[in-house]
Amino acid sequence: MVEHKPAKRAKQLERKEWPKTFQEAFDGYLTFLRIERGLADNTLESYGIDLRRFFNYLVECGIRELGRLGGKDLTRYLYHLYEVGLAPASIHRNVSCLRGFFLFCVEEGLMETDPSEYLESPRLIRKVPEVLSVEEVEKILEQPDITDVLGLRDRAMLEFAYATGARVSEILAVGVHDLYFDQGFVRIVYGKGGKTRLVPIGRSARSAVEAYLEKSRPRLFHPLRSGDTLFLSRRGRPLTRMAYWNILRRYIQQAGIQRRVTPHTLRHSFATHLLEGGADLRAVQEMLGHADIATTSIYLHLDRAYLQEVHRKYHPRERYG
Repeated sequence: MVEHKPAKRAKQLERKEWPKTFQEAFDGYLTFLRIERGLADNTLESYGIDLRRFFNYLVECGIRELGRLGGKDLTRYLYHLYEVGLAPASIHRNVSCLRGFFLFCVEEGLMETDPSEYLESPRLIRKVPEVLSVEEVEKILEQPDITDVLGLRDRAMLEFAYATGARVSEILAVGVHDLYFDQGFVRIVYGKGGKTRLVPIGRSARSAVEAYLEKSRPRLFHPLRSGDTLFLSRRGRPLTRMAYWNILRRYIQQAGIQRRVTPHTLRHSFATHLLEGGADLRAVQEMLGHADIATTSIYLHLDRAYLQEVHRKYHPRERYG
């Protein structure tokens, strides 16, 4: 199955001549998501893309009334998404979008019944995240030059990332007022509704951040740009995701690590190393900010070398075969 080229796909997602009822439902749902659900702009854009694709498909099939839709129409649409080459994860997201949309339509009186009630999402195959060894993480953390203003910041930021397991967006949003070092915690703001969680931070990361706050951040701080943001650019602005990625990539190269590492790899490594050390799964779930423990449980499958060792040592066919 060949996936469409980006230009061709973008053309397919252009808004076609929709019936007025389609347009009203589309605008109404996105307004509901923005105002009542408080979704971020990026999430709203994704919902808009998925709904445009769906409405364009309906128009091409000659369906111009939402009330005519049935479960078979949606099943055919899922097959269509497979045929144009969408990955299972993307199809799963489309199904979630349609379920929310039809629920909205029923509640608003735009439709009498929900055609997505019995619609099944494709089974997702969870990929095991790539993780670094403890030695590799330590090698990366040793790379920044802590005699330099920016090197001191980078050391503090990477130590913070590995100590807390925070997402990149969460790290870049942390403010000085979110540090509760007397209690050994940091406050992380996350999720669509601005939820918060308290995450422990160890001595090494605390020491690195304190050194940055004392010697480096005052020299980067700009009274009109910096605000309370903890990690600042050389011009005193909050760091961007791209800047964070470029910083991390430079130290990965300096550490001589050849395999693929992404900004999320430190988060994966944080979770894996805790569980390998005997941490409770629900404690790790809380620290990561996962709503569903099933998301956290994927890290239980990562210690393959240990499992192979146990299998070789204790399985009767390995011992006597």
